[in-house]
Amino acid sequence: MNNIPKKIIVAVSGASGSIYAKVLFDKLEKYKKTNSEIQIGVVMSKNAKDVWKHELGNNSYDSYSFSFYDKNDFMAPFASGSAMYTAMIACPCSMGTLARISAGISNDLVTRSADVILKERRKLVLITRETPLNLIQINNMRDVTLAGAIVLPASPSFYSIPKSIEEIASTVVDRSLDIIGVPNNSYRWSS
Repeated sequence: MNNIPKKIIVAVSGASGSIYAKVLFDKLEKYKKTNSEIQIGVVMSKNAKDVWKHELGNNSYDSYSFSFYDKNDFMAPFASGSAMYTAMIACPCSMGTLARISAGISNDLVTRSADVILKERRKLVLITRETPLNLIQINNMRDVTLAGAIVLPASPSFYSIPKSIEEIASTVVDRSLDIIGVPNNSYRWSS
């Protein structure tokens, strides 16, 4: 039980794929309700909010009980390793965000937080959204992987026979939660 994260950062970039962020928020909200000690810090870019409104038709990101921080708020607790945030998920993670993390450019709270997570040897999951990929993007994925991050392309699985777009997105989100150690009731392959 000690490996279950109590402090989690979620970064939402302006990449297409807001359904992944929504499903992640829904699952983390349920997780938070099971334990009052859970802290979830969220950074959403303006583009992320615009894409959410366009793709999902609402601004329901405002309805979650998380602590939201401006992307330029370097006073946010997770801008420092001493705050002991143990995991970060960038969902979705744009190629621009990936590139800045890969290059160690800490020019906003998202990239600073990723930098902190990497330097502290904690769990960083990047749910990337792009296709096809160019060589620069592939090399950036290689570099962040070598630095300790986990690149988790938003490639859903279908062996669970998902019935809705939310269930399809869950196949990716559940994998990210598994990686950082958040208990979830995802479909498990069995023989």
